[in-house]
Amino acid sequence: MNNKVKAAALAYNKESDRAPKVVAKGKGFFAQKIIEKAQEYNIPLFQNELLVDSLLQAEVDTEIPPALYQAVVEVFVWLYESEKKAQMSRTP
Repeated sequence: MNNKVKAAALAYNKESDRAPKVVAKGKGFFAQKIIEKAQEYNIPLFQNELLVDSLLQAEVDTEIPPALYQAVVEVFVWLYESEKKAQMSRTP
């Protein structure tokens, strides 16, 4: 197991959350489990070592710090565009 592997999972509900929340985080074994679960549900993986290092400092089930808003917005934009491309490729 690669102990250098790091992962953080975010969730955002626009109806109830003011900002995205860290819902899981970890290094090594726990990071690998987060990645495997994302792959199991076909959730795209975004890699940014500086961002994940910052997210690892946040507590689970808490909103991300305001200093990370811009970086996380870029992840959500990337995710939205990835999903849009995937839908277009499935349309006959």
